[in-house]
Amino acid sequence: MQASSEKKPALFLDRDGVVNIEKNYLHKKENFEFIDGIFDVCRYYEQKGFQLFVVTNQSGIARGYYTEDDFSKLTHWMTEVFASEGINIAKVYHCPHHPEHSGECECRKPKPGMLLQADHDFGVDFAHSIMIGDSERDIEAAHAVGINKTYLLTAKEKPTKAMKNIHQLTEAME
Repeated sequence: MQASSEKKPALFLDRDGVVNIEKNYLHKKENFEFIDGIFDVCRYYEQKGFQLFVVTNQSGIARGYYTEDDFSKLTHWMTEVFASEGINIAKVYHCPHHPEHSGECECRKPKPGMLLQADHDFGVDFAHSIMIGDSERDIEAAHAVGINKTYLLTAKEKPTKAMKNIHQLTEAME
């Protein structure tokens, strides 16, 4: 882990439902559709000095719907699109597990394993970081490491442990 003076705040993004429109077991770029506002939000926080990370549960790998290689190819393509927009995604972390198919793990949200790995790899100031998710398990993973600024992207108001329900990504630009 890096010294605390080197730690930087991070914007953590869930992938399916935040970066792209939710489609069950998405693993092909031709089916990938970026959500409106994702590039604006990432640029906004990157300009404020935030590191950008995607943290995504990918149980389709454990279920055998697609492979690690399929995920890797889609991830490479996705990060290249971000780069073409002038945005640097520091890293995409994924959990390929599902308890019913591969057993318990420490990386599947709501557990904070992927966020802790980002801290280990890059040095993250969790107290000043942000999580945008579309599921309560995203919010719980953030809270587990001390991220309090959390947004739940949802079509309608619903009870949440997140700081705020948002209906468009750009509402997270405060």
